[in-house]
Amino acid sequence: MQHIIDRFISYVTIDTESDPNSNTTPSTAKQWDLANKLAKELKAIGMHDVTIDDNAYIMATLPSNVDYDVPTIGFISHFDTSPDFSGANVKPQIHKNYHGGDILLNKEENIVLSPDYFEDLRLYIGQTLITTDGTTLLGADDKAGICEIVSAMEYLINNPEIKHGNIRVGFTPDEEIGRGAHKFDVEKFGADWAYTMDGSQIGELEYENFNAASAVVTIKGKIVHPGYAKGKMINSMYIAQEFINSLPRLETPEHTEGYEGFFHLHSITGDVEETTLQYIIRDHDKRHFEARKEVMQKLTNELNSQYGREVIKTEIKDQYYNMKEKVEPVMHIVDIAEEAMKQLGIEPLIKAIRGGTDGSQLSYMGLPCPNIFAGGHNFHGRYEYVPVESMVKAVEVICKIVELVATRKSI
Repeated sequence: MQHIIDRFISYVTIDTESDPNSNTTPSTAKQWDLANKLAKELKAIGMHDVTIDDNAYIMATLPSNVDYDVPTIGFISHFDTSPDFSGANVKPQIHKNYHGGDILLNKEENIVLSPDYFEDLRLYIGQTLITTDGTTLLGADDKAGICEIVSAMEYLINNPEIKHGNIRVGFTPDEEIGRGAHKFDVEKFGADWAYTMDGSQIGELEYENFNAASAVVTIKGKIVHPGYAKGKMINSMYIAQEFINSLPRLETPEHTEGYEGFFHLHSITGDVEETTLQYIIRDHDKRHFEARKEVMQKLTNELNSQYGREVIKTEIKDQYYNMKEKVEPVMHIVDIAEEAMKQLGIEPLIKAIRGGTDGSQLSYMGLPCPNIFAGGHNFHGRYEYVPVESMVKAVEVICKIVELVATRKSI
């Protein structure tokens, strides 16, 4: 277990925050620091065909150790961290034999991780937790996944009695800004299917995710001297307020769960002359997803008609789609992961992702790719943590999956 702790900490202390405003791949130069380290580490543990391309995508192979045909499967994680919260100068804290109460992350700033607010903490009483010091995110999303994949490959190399076919691993940049799969070479990867190790709670197994789009709403006003503004000034911020209030108030992230979709306003910038609203649109159901986009466009048209000119422009771009459509025809790949968990005494938690992973885009690129737990909680913020025991179990799940694939009579 200490080996996994040491490896994980060596990853999270490297700043790999991605940048949505950058046009490069990776979006930040500092992602190369971990990418190059990972490529060297894969070679050091004995992986074959280790490559890192001009965009920092890493691939490697663990060759088959059986003399019969076995499907080639892959395991994928991303090494960037979210720009939602700082990933610089991460100071991990290790809490052994968690007692079940509050964890003081930062005495100076009185930052407390409490099970009274984060109830899932109580699932891990007696276990070893890794947290932040309250001033940064941790980066378990998805450096826990990378740690688990590397550790599983190392274990398989050191224990050749475990039978397996060809295994491919892939590590990507920029997943947190929606570009993790954009330049992933599926043909080069050469797997029949893969799994992203990018879920949260132990036992999670997911093959459904949101359909996703972004929307940029630009409102144009007119600025004149406020003392002489009657009948002349048009305040774009007031029109923006009309737009915001006209969308269903309870169809937002803080009021939805499960399969319920939402409109999420995540940024406002503006003044009298111009205001910009940035939304994301999410829904598991494709028809509801399309309807949400139509609602925004209809509202735009109505306000333009009300003001007698184009005061609002809404640009909507699809981001990714529900992988269920691509995974259901090959459900045996989910069944294998579920069986692996059950054999290891883990209760599978099969549910829909209220988000997306590289796997959703990869599934539409021809690589069916369900998602498996990596163990972390409270991603993208100061209260992020990961139980080490969950990471150990994820390593075991990877090893069990490859063993099942190699020993099943028909797939």
